[in-house]
Amino acid sequence: MTAYDIRAARPGELDQVEALWLEASRWLAGRGLDQWQYPPRRWRMAESVEAGDCYLAFRAGRPVATITVHERGDPEWWRHDDPASALYVHDLAVSRSVAGQALGARLLDWAGALAARRGKRWLRLEAWKTNRLLHRYYLDQGFELLRIVDLPHRNSGALFQRPAIPSPEPEESRR
Repeated sequence: MTAYDIRAARPGELDQVEALWLEASRWLAGRGLDQWQYPPRRWRMAESVEAGDCYLAFRAGRPVATITVHERGDPEWWRHDDPASALYVHDLAVSRSVAGQALGARLLDWAGALAARRGKRWLRLEAWKTNRLLHRYYLDQGFELLRIVDLPHRNSGALFQRPAIPSPEPEESRR
């Protein structure tokens, strides 16, 4: 199994976070999917990096994936689901250079273990409503589709959760 170092992104690494997101956006467009087909919300990425909620996965010292995990449940999706009981995943993007190596699944497991360490019951995420392949992926990763919320001003709205499960993997390094 390939070794990856997962740690909080540093402010000077915002360009790498954005580059991974853009690569995923181009890949989605190449598959005919409209997900993430807008300019990156760099201000939101910067806020996540500054808050310590955005993480990078490295292989051989090179960033190959990003995931944002935080405690704020979007009230448009989660207000009736005990928002404080979960950690929330956003902007999971894996470089095509490591595609097929289950890094996305490993990051979701890592995030679930982080949720458990923080005393949370659930790991939650919302996905693009029309990306059925992504829905299948999350179902295959042990998530349950709770519901699809159709808000005219939002393209996301497929809400998933799975239990936060402790993992024997060590916590991310803090270099």
